[in-house]
Amino acid sequence: MMKDCLQFLIEPAKKLKIRLKESRKRVKLERKEPLVESQLFIMELARELNKICQRSNILGHIWTSEDIWPAGVCRDFIVEWAAVLEKRVQPRIILSDYQHEKPQKKDWKGHLLCMLEAGGECDMGPHKRVIMDWTRGIKSRPQPTVWPGEPVLMMLDDLEFQWKRGRLPNLLPAVELVMLAVMNADSPVKEDVTKQWLVRKQRSQNIDAVRYIPHSVWNWICDAAEDVTLDSDSANADLLISGDAKRMRYGLERREVPRCRRRFDGWWCAAGREGYASGRHYWEVEVGERDWRLGVAKASAKRQGFRSLTTDTGYLTLRLERGTDLKALTVPAAPLPRSLVPRRVGVYLDYELGQLSFYDAEKRSHLYTYNEKFTEELYPVFGTVEVVKDLVIRPADVRQPCLCPGPCLWN
Repeated sequence: MMKDCLQFLIEPAKKLKIRLKESRKRVKLERKEPLVESQLFIMELARELNKICQRSNILGHIWTSEDIWPAGVCRDFIVEWAAVLEKRVQPRIILSDYQHEKPQKKDWKGHLLCMLEAGGECDMGPHKRVIMDWTRGIKSRPQPTVWPGEPVLMMLDDLEFQWKRGRLPNLLPAVELVMLAVMNADSPVKEDVTKQWLVRKQRSQNIDAVRYIPHSVWNWICDAAEDVTLDSDSANADLLISGDAKRMRYGLERREVPRCRRRFDGWWCAAGREGYASGRHYWEVEVGERDWRLGVAKASAKRQGFRSLTTDTGYLTLRLERGTDLKALTVPAAPLPRSLVPRRVGVYLDYELGQLSFYDAEKRSHLYTYNEKFTEELYPVFGTVEVVKDLVIRPADVRQPCLCPGPCLWN
């Protein structure tokens, strides 16, 4: 009886599944456009890296055309990694290729025409040569294969799983990780490649550098969690601070508070009770939907008045205005895409490496990173004008659950 009652739901669901399958097939057929040289090069590079790096079968999705990157992404990757390899691996090879060539006057009109006709492919030759010379050099050794290590293999499995789920647009992070692992095998000083990958990405691209931070790397960040509390003596008199100093919101009536040099008397902000002058530190904040400010303030930064809280005045912060206007308060301000607006923000400080990073803690994705050499104590800073919704500092030491659908593959 129950089955008959639900039949009207089951049949349409089956038909919908069939239509979705057909639609995916149609889109796949329509997307088969001729590939440009940079895309073909990435496919060949993936094949070569798969031969060099053991158990890197994830790269097979690239050289079998399952994962085709946009041409612009391919070109950016080739130029960036050619520069890395030219600097760190083969400076002598690069010189020998060009030391006998005579300088020639460049025909800029012809060069521009070539670029337009080739879709930007004209200048890729030297960069491709650097990368392929590097792979050939590794393959010519007595031991041409590299063991990347269990942490790298676990991260590759995680990336492949998330790519199949649609959380990653392509497998570019996997190729970067494999290249770093191969380079690390040659280096006299061994590093943790999985952490090096994140630091490097945040240094080269400060906005939206990583769409998904793998499970092992995310837990490494969470291991630096601090028990951050609000300093009531620093809070603006218009702010209401909870008894446990973990929550705050804008009050309808101004409080009577003693004058204090640490207090914000202009902007509706409060600072953390403790500052940091070394080490790694992480804290999470549930933010409002309309207006908030998060980051750190240098010990020398002024807190009085309504001067702009930017990098010029000693503040490294992320700010949301009017619910959609998300920006890093550099000079000038750096706007972030609307799609990045988070509901829970992770703030991660690595003092020695000079990085202050902001993450969407729900999606485990990167928002923005300040890269700077820190020389003084840094205090967490919080700001809000929300009347209804509290700004909440999450409890410390919350290790995020694994995203594996079944038993965890890594723990």
